Amino acid sequence: MKKLPPHILVENRAARFHYEILEEFEAGIILTGKETKSCRSGKPKLAGSFISVDKSVEAWLRNLDIPEYKFAKGQPHERKRERKLLLTKKELAKIARSLNEKGITVVALNLHLKNSQIKVKVALAKGKKKWDKRETIKKRDVDRSLKRELKNLIT
Repeated sequence: MKKLPPHILVENRAARFHYEILEEFEAGIILTGKETKSCRSGKPKLAGSFISVDKSVEAWLRNLDIPEYKFAKGQPHERKRERKLLLTKKELAKIARSLNEKGITVVALNLHLKNSQIKVKVALAKGKKKWDKRETIKKRDVDRSLKRELKNLIT
Protein backbone atom coordinates (compact mmCIF):
# COMPACT_ATOMS: atom_id res chain seq x y z
CA MET A 1 0.00 0.00 0.00
CA LYS A 2 1.25 3.45 -0.94
CA LYS A 3 2.37 5.64 1.97
CA LEU A 4 0.60 9.02 2.13
CA PRO A 5 2.35 12.35 2.73
CA PRO A 6 2.11 13.45 6.37
CA HIS A 7 -0.45 16.20 5.73
CA ILE A 8 -2.94 13.88 3.96
CA LEU A 9 -5.12 12.09 6.52
CA VAL A 10 -7.09 9.82 4.19
CA GLU A 11 -7.36 9.55 0.41
CA ASN A 12 -10.12 8.28 -1.88
CA ARG A 13 -7.92 6.39 -4.37
CA ALA A 14 -10.88 4.78 -6.11
CA ALA A 15 -12.18 8.20 -7.17
CA ARG A 16 -9.18 8.83 -9.42
CA PHE A 17 -9.63 5.40 -11.01
CA HIS A 18 -13.39 5.61 -11.60
CA TYR A 19 -13.59 9.30 -12.54
CA GLU A 20 -11.78 11.73 -14.79
CA ILE A 21 -11.02 14.76 -12.59
CA LEU A 22 -12.00 18.03 -14.28
CA GLU A 23 -11.47 20.65 -11.59
CA GLU A 24 -10.46 20.59 -7.92
CA PHE A 25 -11.56 22.78 -5.00
CA GLU A 26 -10.44 22.95 -1.38
CA ALA A 27 -13.24 23.15 1.18
CA GLY A 28 -13.38 23.43 4.93
CA ILE A 29 -15.54 20.96 6.83
CA ILE A 30 -17.56 21.43 10.01
CA LEU A 31 -16.65 18.72 12.53
CA THR A 32 -17.13 18.20 16.26
CA GLY A 33 -14.11 17.85 18.55
CA LYS A 34 -14.37 14.06 18.75
CA GLU A 35 -14.63 13.79 14.97
CA THR A 36 -11.56 15.98 14.56
CA LYS A 37 -9.52 13.77 16.89
CA SER A 38 -10.69 10.66 15.06
CA CYS A 39 -9.77 12.21 11.68
CA ARG A 40 -6.31 13.14 12.90
CA SER A 41 -5.73 9.52 13.91
CA GLY A 42 -6.31 8.56 10.25
CA LYS A 43 -9.46 6.50 10.73
CA PRO A 44 -12.12 8.04 8.43
CA LYS A 45 -13.29 6.24 5.30
CA LEU A 46 -14.03 8.31 2.18
CA ALA A 47 -15.08 5.34 0.03
CA GLY A 48 -18.73 5.73 -0.94
CA SER A 49 -18.98 9.35 0.18
CA PHE A 50 -20.45 11.98 -2.10
CA ILE A 51 -21.25 15.68 -2.14
CA SER A 52 -24.62 17.26 -2.74
CA VAL A 53 -25.38 20.94 -3.32
CA ASP A 54 -28.65 22.42 -2.06
CA LYS A 55 -29.93 25.18 -4.38
CA SER A 56 -26.35 26.47 -4.88
CA VAL A 57 -26.38 27.75 -1.29
CA GLU A 58 -24.82 24.93 0.74
CA ALA A 59 -22.69 21.87 0.04
CA TRP A 60 -22.93 18.74 2.17
CA LEU A 61 -20.55 15.81 2.43
CA ARG A 62 -22.67 12.70 2.86
CA ASN A 63 -21.76 9.15 3.82
CA LEU A 64 -18.29 10.00 5.23
CA ASP A 65 -17.62 7.38 7.89
CA ILE A 66 -15.75 8.76 10.91
CA PRO A 67 -15.54 6.10 13.64
CA GLU A 68 -15.71 6.89 17.34
CA TYR A 69 -12.49 8.22 18.91
CA LYS A 70 -11.56 5.58 21.48
CA PHE A 71 -10.34 8.04 24.14
CA ALA A 72 -13.40 10.34 23.95
CA LYS A 73 -15.80 10.57 26.87
CA GLY A 74 -19.54 11.23 26.80
CA GLN A 75 -22.08 10.63 24.08
CA PRO A 76 -20.83 8.91 20.91
CA HIS A 77 -21.17 10.87 17.68
CA GLU A 78 -23.14 9.70 14.68
CA ARG A 79 -20.69 7.98 12.32
CA LYS A 80 -22.23 8.80 8.92
CA ARG A 81 -24.01 12.09 9.53
CA GLU A 82 -24.11 14.88 6.93
CA ARG A 83 -21.27 17.35 7.31
CA LYS A 84 -21.40 20.85 5.89
CA LEU A 85 -18.63 21.97 3.54
CA LEU A 86 -17.38 25.53 3.58
CA LEU A 87 -16.93 26.90 0.06
CA THR A 88 -17.11 30.40 -1.37
CA LYS A 89 -20.24 31.57 -3.19
CA LYS A 90 -18.40 31.53 -6.52
CA GLU A 91 -17.21 27.97 -6.00
CA LEU A 92 -20.69 26.82 -4.95
CA ALA A 93 -22.26 28.48 -7.98
CA LYS A 94 -19.70 26.89 -10.31
CA ILE A 95 -20.30 23.45 -8.81
CA ALA A 96 -24.08 23.87 -9.00
CA ARG A 97 -23.84 24.93 -12.69
CA SER A 98 -21.61 21.98 -13.49
CA LEU A 99 -23.94 19.51 -11.80
CA ASN A 100 -26.65 20.45 -14.30
CA GLU A 101 -24.49 19.06 -17.13
CA LYS A 102 -24.92 15.41 -17.99
CA GLY A 103 -22.42 12.97 -16.48
CA ILE A 104 -20.79 15.43 -14.06
CA THR A 105 -20.59 14.58 -10.37
CA VAL A 106 -18.78 15.94 -7.32
CA VAL A 107 -16.49 13.62 -5.35
CA ALA A 108 -14.28 13.98 -2.29
CA LEU A 109 -10.65 13.16 -3.11
CA ASN A 110 -8.99 13.44 0.27
CA LEU A 111 -9.02 14.82 3.81
CA HIS A 112 -5.87 16.76 4.65
CA LEU A 113 -4.40 19.16 7.16
CA LYS A 114 -3.71 22.76 6.24
CA ASN A 115 -2.49 25.10 8.97
CA SER A 116 -3.78 22.62 11.59
CA GLN A 117 -7.29 22.68 10.09
CA ILE A 118 -8.94 19.73 8.39
CA LYS A 119 -9.83 20.41 4.77
CA VAL A 120 -11.50 18.35 2.06
CA LYS A 121 -10.29 18.28 -1.54
CA VAL A 122 -13.43 18.26 -3.68
CA ALA A 123 -13.44 17.66 -7.43
CA LEU A 124 -15.79 17.97 -10.35
CA ALA A 125 -15.54 14.63 -12.09
CA LYS A 126 -16.86 12.74 -15.07
CA GLY A 127 -17.23 8.96 -14.99
CA LYS A 128 -14.73 6.94 -17.00
CA LYS A 129 -15.84 4.33 -19.49
CA LYS A 130 -14.64 0.75 -19.22
CA TRP A 131 -11.96 1.17 -21.92
CA ASP A 132 -10.62 4.27 -20.16
CA LYS A 133 -10.17 2.22 -17.00
CA ARG A 134 -8.37 -0.50 -18.96
CA GLU A 135 -6.08 2.14 -20.44
CA THR A 136 -5.30 3.43 -16.94
CA ILE A 137 -4.43 -0.09 -15.77
CA LYS A 138 -2.15 -0.66 -18.78
CA LYS A 139 -0.37 2.65 -18.21
CA ARG A 140 0.13 1.85 -14.54
CA ASP A 141 1.58 -1.59 -15.39
CA VAL A 142 3.98 -0.12 -17.96
CA ASP A 143 5.16 2.54 -15.50
CA ARG A 144 5.66 -0.09 -12.81
CA SER A 145 7.72 -2.32 -15.12
CA LEU A 146 9.84 0.66 -16.29
CA LYS A 147 10.61 1.58 -12.67
CA ARG A 148 11.52 -2.02 -11.95
CA GLU A 149 13.88 -2.13 -14.96
CA LEU A 150 15.53 1.17 -14.01
CA LYS A 151 16.00 -0.09 -10.47
CA ASN A 152 17.64 -3.28 -11.77
CA LEU A 153 19.96 -1.27 -14.05
CA ILE A 154 21.08 1.00 -11.23
CA THR A 155 21.88 -1.82 -8.81
